[in-house]
Amino acid sequence: MMYEVHEPRVVVVGGGLVGLCAALFLRGQGVEVTVVERRVTTSPQPKARRINIRTMELFRQLGIADRVFEAARGLASYQHMAAGPTLAESERLPFMLPGGPPDWDAITPAGACLCAQDLLEPVLREIAETRGADVRFGVELIDFQDEGGGPAGGIHVTLRAADGSVRRLRADYLIAADGANSPIRERLGIGRSGRGTLGKAVNVYFRADLTDLVRGREFNLCQIENDHVPGAFAAIDGVRRWIFTSGAGLDRPATEWPGALRSAIGVSDIDIEVLSVMNWEPGMFVADSFRSGRVFLAGDAAHVMPPFAAAGANTGIEDAHNLAWKLARVLHGVADPALLDSYQAERHPVGWFIADQSSIRTANLRTMNKISADGSPLADPIALILGNRYPAGAFIDDESEHTMERLDVSGQPGTRLPHTFLTPDRSTLDLIGTEYVLLTGPAGTTWRAAAVQAGIVSHEIDESYCETVGIEYNGALLVRPDQIIAWRAPELPADPTAALRTALELTLYAPAPHPQPSRSA
Repeated sequence: MMYEVHEPRVVVVGGGLVGLCAALFLRGQGVEVTVVERRVTTSPQPKARRINIRTMELFRQLGIADRVFEAARGLASYQHMAAGPTLAESERLPFMLPGGPPDWDAITPAGACLCAQDLLEPVLREIAETRGADVRFGVELIDFQDEGGGPAGGIHVTLRAADGSVRRLRADYLIAADGANSPIRERLGIGRSGRGTLGKAVNVYFRADLTDLVRGREFNLCQIENDHVPGAFAAIDGVRRWIFTSGAGLDRPATEWPGALRSAIGVSDIDIEVLSVMNWEPGMFVADSFRSGRVFLAGDAAHVMPPFAAAGANTGIEDAHNLAWKLARVLHGVADPALLDSYQAERHPVGWFIADQSSIRTANLRTMNKISADGSPLADPIALILGNRYPAGAFIDDESEHTMERLDVSGQPGTRLPHTFLTPDRSTLDLIGTEYVLLTGPAGTTWRAAAVQAGIVSHEIDESYCETVGIEYNGALLVRPDQIIAWRAPELPADPTAALRTALELTLYAPAPHPQPSRSA
């Protein structure tokens, strides 16, 4: 066995969307990271496709949104839903959200896109490697030991390469992004809870030239409403690659699927090449803990959910974003290691809620945002993406009201910073980089001096935005690197320097010798 001289601060196990994004977020924070993936290459399967607006905001923060949109270019016009007795007879469904179509420019600076996972992963891998991540495909984690705290503590991992060679290296922390059947989670003995298995389905991945058939009515998903071959088509490249998902025909032999697909398409003489047939079970399984010592679970290792809200991969990417800045602060000596406890406090309840909401949504495209499967209340779909509020964690709660019945981000600590355009191309979200930022009202000269003393950047916001986030013109917002509001000071306190220092200490879980800021501060 060989021992490596190279010692990354973090090892990420799993080179899928979540693992590669974790590497990108960590590199953005200046953290040395090694990614190991037992597969020899990125995913050959399309898997996740919907990259939602929150994930695109995070890619915008990384400066890679344009690269992702380029990878998604083939499906740029395939955003609609459709339904009919066959694909040939289908019609587009009207865009339906509670309250009608939103003013997207007032909600986010980013746009969602469709990008099959087998197209996106190579892009993320190339960017991660260019930015200094050590990415190793064809390398399997075969053992790890958590040596605990103290100067000699850390994670010792044993890796086996495709050629059979075994190496050992040490890191400070390990992120398990190793999938729904996570061997790391199993090794740690972390149980899972939730609604469990919610049914059975089959995915048929196939090639067929449907260009002429879908021209002028391009779709993301097309629901097939007949008794013989019910299900839904998903566009993978909009030209030749498609997936058909059905809850029927689970035992149908692969040789019979071309005929069944022709019936669902509504064209009897089309050439079809079936690439794979995979039975699967949608379900909700959430790990009881997202952390064990120096090991953190992210993505499907932490929470498995049905695809009906298109939230699985996106939620995992947000896990990585939440965790990366916290690991960086601890590793850079800025925050107390106790800050890492907030990962569980924040991401577990949100992961549970999104997984549960995904579970009660139906696959019926006509009613998916209107009627739940069991009568449970449905959160507003945009709130589910942008409007979650952490119940506890690395922020100072001010007990302000919040709802998931609509998008409600109005400056509450524990929520995403509200977006508004400062210029045609610059958003308030763009003010947040890799450090804490203080946003001050136009009467915030004293705040800006306090920010200089605290060593953080400050930006002035206008009167209108002050009203949006619930502060007076002499108030301030402290925002974390993940664009989550850490503290709200509605108006200027007697000693803003001390108040800001205390807020930083509390939200970084550092020793706080100063009193906690009052709710009027």
